[in-house]
Amino acid sequence: MHENLRQPKKATEFTKRSNSDFAESLPIDDGTDASNVAKGFIATRENPIIEKLEPNAWQPISWDLSKSNFVQGEAPETVNPSLWRQAGLNAQHGLYEICEDFYQVRGFDTSNATFIRGKTGWVVIDPLTTAETAAAAYELVTEHLGFREISAVIYTHSHLDHYGGILGMVNRSRIEEENIPIVAPEGFLSEAVAENVIAAPVMGRRATYQFGMLLPWNEQGHVDQGLGKGIPTGSSALVPPTIEITETGQELTLDGVKIEFQLTPESEAPAEMHFFFPEYKALCMAENCSGTMHNILTLRGALVRDSLQWSKYIDEALDRWGDSADLVFASHGWPHWGKDAVKGYLIRQRDLYRWLHDQAMRLANLGYTPNEIAAEVTLPPGLWNDFMCHGYYGTVSHNVRAVYQRYIGFYDGHPSSLDPYTPIEAGKRYVDFMGGIDELLEKAKNAFDKGDYKWVAEVLRHAVFTDPDNDEVRLLQADAFEQLAYQAESGPWRDIYLTGAQELRNGSIDVPVLQRPRLEIAKGMTLGQIFDFLAVKVDGNSAIELSPMTVNWVFKGTDEIASLELSNGALHSKTGSPIKSADIKINSSRDVLEELIATEYSISTALEEERLNIEGDVEKFLKFWETLTNFPLFWPIIEP
Repeated sequence: MHENLRQPKKATEFTKRSNSDFAESLPIDDGTDASNVAKGFIATRENPIIEKLEPNAWQPISWDLSKSNFVQGEAPETVNPSLWRQAGLNAQHGLYEICEDFYQVRGFDTSNATFIRGKTGWVVIDPLTTAETAAAAYELVTEHLGFREISAVIYTHSHLDHYGGILGMVNRSRIEEENIPIVAPEGFLSEAVAENVIAAPVMGRRATYQFGMLLPWNEQGHVDQGLGKGIPTGSSALVPPTIEITETGQELTLDGVKIEFQLTPESEAPAEMHFFFPEYKALCMAENCSGTMHNILTLRGALVRDSLQWSKYIDEALDRWGDSADLVFASHGWPHWGKDAVKGYLIRQRDLYRWLHDQAMRLANLGYTPNEIAAEVTLPPGLWNDFMCHGYYGTVSHNVRAVYQRYIGFYDGHPSSLDPYTPIEAGKRYVDFMGGIDELLEKAKNAFDKGDYKWVAEVLRHAVFTDPDNDEVRLLQADAFEQLAYQAESGPWRDIYLTGAQELRNGSIDVPVLQRPRLEIAKGMTLGQIFDFLAVKVDGNSAIELSPMTVNWVFKGTDEIASLELSNGALHSKTGSPIKSADIKINSSRDVLEELIATEYSISTALEEERLNIEGDVEKFLKFWETLTNFPLFWPIIEP
């Protein structure tokens, strides 16, 4: 097969026409967004490269501010013009003053870090994803505003890009010794762990598609995430909060800065909050408002979000602070200034999530299935005319299907959907019905020549799963994915299509990387959370023959006890009280358990080094430990 066939292609005439028509449909750009993005700019980092503390072969650096330098001028034929516009806005980076005493570092990460000058130091909102990007942001602030210690930290919500970088700004010993306040919404810790540990392996692989993490950054590759530029790599930690916000109306004063809080659980994140600074008339909307339509169900996978409550929380913020706020800012995107702009922004963001919710359920109650709903619902003119309601990150298409899923579930109501064949088995039968691979391929080529890329992508899925070694099939599906990518307004849709095309052309990536919780994350987990994660790793079929088994695990130094019961291949755990007459007793420090789940440290090494002691049926426990599954980071998505 000629190697040029494996290279990215140009936009076809159909794609050029599609993007041209799309440009004609866009609202008039009056320059307000560009002006708001630039407002208050102070400076940016001189060296665009943010080094990684622990580089590896496939992720050698943490972040490169120069990677978006290609986003200039008119949209190329290979990028949706609306996404290109958003990419240009998101490409701006540096330190910005947003009002007296309030500063943001934007573009150093997918999220924003906000620094508020308190009486003695900086109150930081959302210390980014990694220690590397967080440290770079703090260094920029220090360089241009002078050195001040971090006096308090606020996590707006339970997603990694809003807490993971904290140790790049303030070290753990200082947090503990000086009792640095770390404020978060109620339920933050359990939700942060639930989303970033238990489902981390599958989310991690899907995230490589959603965020285009293995794509080049250029006009035929990754252009923008929609919500920000992309995802940094590096060292992340989970430092538990010291203060929980447990009710709306709760007030705090952090380093002399007065704050009023509003809890917004089950919105953009399971644990999230808005807050208002009355002395500055400044409102932080966390990630419930941003510069794009957000995800009701993120494509990497997560709990389906409650779009109805989401809308109502924005409405509540409008009621509480809409007449007071002169400034609104968020965890992504850029601020908005002036009462009219603040209220208009909040109103349209509120209406957006209510529209998606109500129209999806109206059609569901008329008997429409998820795909039919997605084909039917579009934005009303008042929302389409606001670029910040466009689907740069979430889309109308997958969001209305997510609303359906939250209420109704995966089943679309049709009997044939109850027990479908696996993709491989279905693929064999589809290919046979279509007259075999050769005839299917010929029909797919004709569809491609007519610009029906969506159908080509769908029908060739069956062919690839039937005959994954067939280069003609793979390369034609890759070409179809690529044209769909070039037309996509959504950054994640573009990245998913392009990553699929790349793996079809070059083979699914196969790097021997295992998914484990980071050690710093493990240190922030409760014992219950650690053993719930271990339970997910148990190969139940292999563990059945070891059942029943009971274990008391005692942790030296803290005197904590975890009692474990293996029953019918399922692992149950409790903390606090031991099991009477347990089969096995284990003694170790908690550090040992953290290393066992987060590093390559083995239980046999722990025994040899006498850091762990087992009393009772040692062989049985070691056999049980062998049932724990190692989760690889990479596994096939576009092929069997």
